[in-house]
Amino acid sequence: MTPELRARQLIDQRLMEAGWQVQDYRTLNLGASAGVAVREYPTDTGPADYVLFVDRHAVGVIEAKRDEAGENITVAEDQTSRYANATLKWRSSDLPLPFLFEATGQIIRFTDGRDPVPRSREIFHFFRPQQLAEWLAEPAQPNTLRRRLAQQMPDLPAQNLRDCQVGAVTGLEESLALAKPRALIHMATGAGKTFTAITAMYRLLKFAGARRILFLVDTRNLGQQAHQEFMAYTPPDDARKFTELYNVQRLASASIDPHAQVCISTIQRMYSILSGEPMDDSAEDISLSEVRQTGKQQKLVRYNPQVPIETFDFIVIDECHRSIYNLWKQVLDYFDAFLVGLTATPDKRTFGFFNENIVAEYTYEQSVADGVNVGYDVWEIETEVTRAGAELKAREWVDHRDRATRAKRWAETEEDTLYTGKELDRSVVNPSQIRQVILAMKTAVETQIFPARQETPKTLIFAKTDSHADDIIHCVREVYGQGNAFCRKVTYSEKEADSVLQAFRNDYHPRIAVTVDMIATGTDVKPLEVLLFMRDVRSKGYYEQMKGRGVRSLSADKLRSVSASADGAKTRFVLIDAVGVEKSCKTETRSLERKPGQSLKDLLQGVALGHRDDDTVLSLANRLVRLARLLDAKQQARIEKHSGGAPVSELGRALIAALNPDAIQQAALAAAQAAGITRSADTLTQQEITAARNARVAAACAAFDKPELRDEIESIRREREQIIDHVNLDTVNFSGYSGQAETQAQQTVQAFRDYIAAHKDEIAALSFFYAQPYQRRALTFDMIEELHEALSRPPLMLTTERLWSAYARVQQAQVQGAGIRRQLTDLVSLVRFAIGLDGELRPFSEAVDKRYADWIWRHNAKRATAFTPEQMEWLRLMKEHIATSCSIGREDFDYAELASRGGLQKAWAVFGKEIDALMVEMNGELVA
Repeated sequence: MTPELRARQLIDQRLMEAGWQVQDYRTLNLGASAGVAVREYPTDTGPADYVLFVDRHAVGVIEAKRDEAGENITVAEDQTSRYANATLKWRSSDLPLPFLFEATGQIIRFTDGRDPVPRSREIFHFFRPQQLAEWLAEPAQPNTLRRRLAQQMPDLPAQNLRDCQVGAVTGLEESLALAKPRALIHMATGAGKTFTAITAMYRLLKFAGARRILFLVDTRNLGQQAHQEFMAYTPPDDARKFTELYNVQRLASASIDPHAQVCISTIQRMYSILSGEPMDDSAEDISLSEVRQTGKQQKLVRYNPQVPIETFDFIVIDECHRSIYNLWKQVLDYFDAFLVGLTATPDKRTFGFFNENIVAEYTYEQSVADGVNVGYDVWEIETEVTRAGAELKAREWVDHRDRATRAKRWAETEEDTLYTGKELDRSVVNPSQIRQVILAMKTAVETQIFPARQETPKTLIFAKTDSHADDIIHCVREVYGQGNAFCRKVTYSEKEADSVLQAFRNDYHPRIAVTVDMIATGTDVKPLEVLLFMRDVRSKGYYEQMKGRGVRSLSADKLRSVSASADGAKTRFVLIDAVGVEKSCKTETRSLERKPGQSLKDLLQGVALGHRDDDTVLSLANRLVRLARLLDAKQQARIEKHSGGAPVSELGRALIAALNPDAIQQAALAAAQAAGITRSADTLTQQEITAARNARVAAACAAFDKPELRDEIESIRREREQIIDHVNLDTVNFSGYSGQAETQAQQTVQAFRDYIAAHKDEIAALSFFYAQPYQRRALTFDMIEELHEALSRPPLMLTTERLWSAYARVQQAQVQGAGIRRQLTDLVSLVRFAIGLDGELRPFSEAVDKRYADWIWRHNAKRATAFTPEQMEWLRLMKEHIATSCSIGREDFDYAELASRGGLQKAWAVFGKEIDALMVEMNGELVA
């Protein structure tokens, strides 16, 4: 079968799935169906591949191309347009056909010629004939959604809205007016993201004529919370509630109400609907930040006629964390809808996924300054067992507990058992360790943190597992001498979790709640004043979400309604760290360190002497922000005594804010206006911008003119360094390299990052990591060779060996295998590290080995029988080929060691028909 014929068959199949009847021109029967696709329809410029008829009227054209056309399908747009504007035989109208498609067997692109600025976009499947008929039947033709969005929206009433919420809604509407397909709203936890989203959705439904909007959430609990907010929302221009004006459905099955105008669903349920993968309802109770996607979930989304691609006009993704970038991304690829992300904790992938279209940005620091949120203090608790672990000798009589049933038996240990702090409450439970942490928390809260309180402040404890939560609850009740109501568990496994959570928000009891997952993200408990971490968190974003449970501000009256002895409004919360979570989780979202070879003392002296370049200012800011996290209250007070009351963290943030380009531009405009000069952002001179920048930096640096402040900061740094150097070796990251060699290494790394950012759309290997839809991801050795060739040419001359050496100098602690000879495939690791997908740079072969070991373990765990020794040997050979070639396919069995072992024929004899599925799974697991 030729590629052209194969593509035509797949196009025919997709058309029929969408409800079209496909006919040849010689045998056409336009009365056979409401929607007819006619092949090879004659026009005055030649036969069109397909002409689409709805209710006997020609409405669109499809230009078919063979699959090999791939991404170059856009070159066919001129051809499609020519047919759409041609004269069709027996057609009386001479108006252009409005709906234009280009398609291969794999890709479909669509252009609506009625849009104000017609622009093609990739769609998952063809639209149904009914949808095209509905669009054509809209009044005031042409009146497409994008045309309505481009029109001036009514002014947004500002009452009951914070400034940040007004800016977010306005920014989103401006983005939609330009038909930008993706938009990101970055708002701090507690700033009212859901309220902002509902306001925007109300305006889209009322003024833009949106038909249906999908509101995607992470867990069932957050879906319930969002539904309550929809029911409570009253728009500014109508006295009725949102749910009285529009039908809101919270999906609990695969059925979407045809009358629903807003659907609330977890992304897990929507994936289940579209993939046909059965879903246990309990899957909606676990945050996707807690779930690692494995080979168990490999079904691809497929077309569902009951939920066509045009079902939703907009998809609002609440807390758009890492879950949307992997398997679940297919849900977003499926629908032909604008995507709007809401998050308090974006990372590089978030910005990349939303095309760097940030329509609103409201940081946690801004929210604290505005009184929307409260700041926090960190209190550390460390026990000896937490730090060093312990050892149980053989033949000790101890309890042995079944993890699932909690049943105990009293028995001797069979062997010496040495365990670390990380194994606590998983393989080993030490009741004394839990008791000592709870005792230390109780003493600290009652004597130092909240000494004037008569009752225990509302406290949330994060546990590792469900059984760990039970152990904590029993210990809390014992240590505090309180009954069952005082401390309760709030996890998805508890039948009364919702009622306990409601009481925790509004009632006196419980005073302390213990959770594993249910209150980790998004759930609102404003009276919280203490968070105790008894579990570590690897994900920076998830950790920020967990911290966000305590940031909500609360008035004095409302706080006293649950904590009667509170002496005023909630002004802070305290994070009690019992596992080192603050040290293990770095919270900076970008690297500010530009001069790692210079000491803090030199940076302070340089700023005082007038060295105000960006690198110096940002490096000083970075050191101060990092130092602030290490200081106790007495050390903070010593600095504030000489800084005019400004905390060291505020001194650092002021330096960063001084270099904000938007703020510099506004300052330059204000200065020009004050001088009587008319300027716009486009007409500002470089001299005016530089003057504004220098004025802002000078103001932020003024505090460091005081020698006593510089001396105090350096003195405290030395005190802290002695402790940090003794306990935490991470402080040597920035030592050991200096002078010209270090500068050259930094320049090499920066040149590589700049090249990736500038050429990510031109180099196939970079496109793989940035923007490929889930179902078309593939990385080949040819792509890596293409990238290597581009990098190694003048003027860059960036060979893999040189890049690795540069990273080893600049970020030594994060680079593994610096002394071994590099392979070409190590470029994969370099790119992943440079764009932030990997936190550690290690040789590609080592990364493949680690992923292979994890994959084998998971695969054997779910098989009735493990792989045989012969199968394991073949899998090892396949893994080695992937490590040197980035992928494996049938054709690769003709090369090297695979061929010498019998090639594909032998592999087929060993694995049978499972061989193809194994290759697909290994390519996905070991490379991406």
